[in-house]
Amino acid sequence: MAETIYDVAIIGGGPAGYTAAIRAGQYGLKVALIEKESKLGGTCLHVGCIPTKALLFNAEIYDHLKHAKEYGIEGLGEGKINWKTVLDHKNQIIAKHTKGLDFLMRKNKVIVIPGYGKLTGPAKSGVHTVEVTSGRDKTEHVKAKNIILATGSDAKMLPGLKADDRILTNIEILSIGEIPKSLIIIGAGAVGVEFGSIFRSFNSEISIVEFLPRLVPAEDEEISKELARIFKKRGIDINIGAKVENVEKTKDGVKVTFTASDGKQVVKEAEKVLVAVGRAPRTEGIGLEKTKIKPDRGFLKTDEYMQTEEPGVYAIGDIVAGLPQLAHVGAMAGMVVSAKIAGKYARPVKRNRIPGCTYTEPQIGSVGLTEAQAKEKGLQIKVGKFPFAGNSKASIVGSHEGFIKVVADAKYGEILGVHIIGPQATELIAEAVTALELEATVEEMMFTIHAHPTLAEAMLDGFGSVEGMAINA
Repeated sequence: MAETIYDVAIIGGGPAGYTAAIRAGQYGLKVALIEKESKLGGTCLHVGCIPTKALLFNAEIYDHLKHAKEYGIEGLGEGKINWKTVLDHKNQIIAKHTKGLDFLMRKNKVIVIPGYGKLTGPAKSGVHTVEVTSGRDKTEHVKAKNIILATGSDAKMLPGLKADDRILTNIEILSIGEIPKSLIIIGAGAVGVEFGSIFRSFNSEISIVEFLPRLVPAEDEEISKELARIFKKRGIDINIGAKVENVEKTKDGVKVTFTASDGKQVVKEAEKVLVAVGRAPRTEGIGLEKTKIKPDRGFLKTDEYMQTEEPGVYAIGDIVAGLPQLAHVGAMAGMVVSAKIAGKYARPVKRNRIPGCTYTEPQIGSVGLTEAQAKEKGLQIKVGKFPFAGNSKASIVGSHEGFIKVVADAKYGEILGVHIIGPQATELIAEAVTALELEATVEEMMFTIHAHPTLAEAMLDGFGSVEGMAINA
């Protein structure tokens, strides 16, 4: 029987890889998806986005129940968290969507090949060979006209530390046996502040230690200030501009020593510590040295269509240099590559069209240029800001802190960036992404009808605020 030559072989079955596989299958391509774990879904589905957001939803419900009497609901008594049930609910969601992925592979005729995929060198006669090693060193060779690398990333650990039952990464914290009474979080990016928000809702004492001068440092500075204000109001201890010097175990927990922004040394103790200092690309041991690909600190350089230096080899997801490590970025890059390989219409991923979402309480959603970035580029801008306190639906749902901030071109009114902190910000940002994608102006959005009463209506006032014409402020 003739050896199968796939149109595309994908190494890695996370959101980037499985999305690329599905889209390639939809185009009628012959697809192989190589995955070293026993289940598809990658970090995002199993120990990242999905389980974290499941816990955040539990935390949101619990926060509402604490104020049940204010909503006229009495007789509930003091709410008690059954942590095992919380974890079971999270695991049920993961299991459901894992099965869903298996179904989608069958539906789109994607051949899933279990094992560790490794490049073997350049294509020969237009065909690449991937070495796949599975259990007991069983090796097979998969041949394909194109290769997509989607190997993902791992949580970084501070030097000298190793993850265990007290020193945690995003993996360990999702399966701890009980809610910690106290938790120190090192790092205030999305992962750090999300877990801080979750466990503060579950009544843990939370301390956040961040080396940079503000929380969520990738966001607009006013968003960072507002989150810090609200976190402090929630009783979260915040330490910014702080350098961690030492993390050690004590008899009952952990002790973190850091130098504060004022130069003083501070020691804090807690039951557990979460290390959330970023993610490292998983590109070692995949055969890059046998190709023209030259990693930069583990990241791979690509052109706008995700092509690496090696012809016929593409890279998507967390391993790509210059793109944020977000599941939706990897997924879109996968769709772009599959379209390109299939000879269909494709549009490159644009860095300033990528929404960033942080699922804290309150939520954060942003896209485009921050005010500081726009000024650094020398752009003449107008900025508007609308508080959720002026939105009736925000009052109805009891979540009226935060605001919408719009950065626009001063002369033509083109929307350059939108930054939201407040209720359902991660959903509301989709409108702003569409507006930027279509190069909409403030004027056009001011005459776009938004239903009343909705949280989305705050977007209308946000755009109007650029011209000082918000209706509800």
